[in-house]
Parts: sequence; structure tokens; C-alpha cells
Amino acid sequence: MRSEVDLLIRELKSQGIHNPRVLHALETVPREKFIPEQLSEEAYENRALPIACEQTISQPYIVALMTQALELDGHERVLEIGTGSGYQTAILANLCQHVYTIERWAKLANSARHELQQLGLDNISYFTGDGTLGVPMHAPYDAILVTAAAPKIPPCYWEQTKLHGRLVIPIGSQDSQELTLFRKTHDGWDAEELCPCRFVKLIGQQGWPAQDSEDPAQT
Repeated sequence: MRSEVDLLIRELKSQGIHNPRVLHALETVPREKFIPEQLSEEAYENRALPIACEQTISQPYIVALMTQALELDGHERVLEIGTGSGYQTAILANLCQHVYTIERWAKLANSARHELQQLGLDNISYFTGDGTLGVPMHAPYDAILVTAAAPKIPPCYWEQTKLHGRLVIPIGSQDSQELTLFRKTHDGWDAEELCPCRFVKLIGQQGWPAQDSEDPAQT
């Protein structure tokens, strides 16, 4: 396992991940804890893997790229939209002051919370609900990271981001998006495209409408 981690870190460096704090978090957070047991041997392959509720755990490169773009120094309050497996949450919790994470699927939220607490991460607040509405009760945030793709930025993210704060979100169609870093300025969002990507849909009032199979109330 150690050699697989080392290989992954070298690959991430070759792909432009240079922040030492981000690399250290990717090196130390056990990704195998956040994937189905039958996929444990694939934990440190640089690719996305399936998890419950027809969702995915993002490939390590995308996790690293999104995290690096937030430019965290350890003092931030970060909102994560889409807890998913909890792996990205764990990376953030190692790099900022506090993470507020929201997940629409209770099954995923409960599983992620269990694994994160098992790792002793106590700087995380958990919420279950519509992530397209953010978590206004603790706003504004220094940064928002969105782990699902939206057709456009939900308006509430502007309201819940501090001035000069950062938002990382995949924007585009259901089949193809551009991972984008937005910085909040006095004049609006300042955008920087990071890379093409394909994420699961951000479903909710200010995102994509849910089909029956994508609605937690139907399961």
C-alpha cells in the first residue's frame, strides 16, 4: 500500500499538484476507508470509483486540483457541497479550520460521518439536504467546494461566500463540464478554468431536477 501511495503522489506532482500541504493530505488520508471493500485494491489508482447511491468518489487528481485551487492556509471555514464518500471532506478537514458539509443522500451522509469520526476528525459539521441552497446558517464562508456539476452557479453561493473568497465548481451540461475556480470580487465572480471534467449532477432547487431514481425520497 505504501508503494502505491508513493506512486500516486509522484503522478500528482507530474500533473501539476505542487502545494505541499495538499500533497501531504493526499498522502496521509486513507482513501481505502471511503470506497467499497471489494475495490480496496484500487484505492490509490488515479481514477474515480463507484460508491453507493450511484455516486462516485472523484479521482485523486481532481480532489487535489480542487483543493489546491482553494489556497487553504489552515484558518478557513469551508463549505463542501456533496459529502459523498467523505474522502474530499477528510482532505479539507486536514487543511482548514472547519468544514461544513452537506449531502442530499442520508445513506451517504451517515456512512461518511462514521468514517470521518473513526479518523478522529472533529472539525466537521454535517448536514443532510439540498446542497444547491448551501448552508446559510453558518455563512459567509472563506471557500465553497462543490463536488457535483451544475448548469450554472446557484445564486446563493454568491451570498454565502466572503468577499475575496473562492468557489470551485464544475459548470456545464450533464455530460461535459469545465472545472472552474471563481473568486468573489466587488464587481462579481472572477473566473479561472482549471480543466475539462465530468461529475455527477448537482440536483436540487437551484441545480438539475431529480429523476425518480435520483430522489432520496423515492428510496
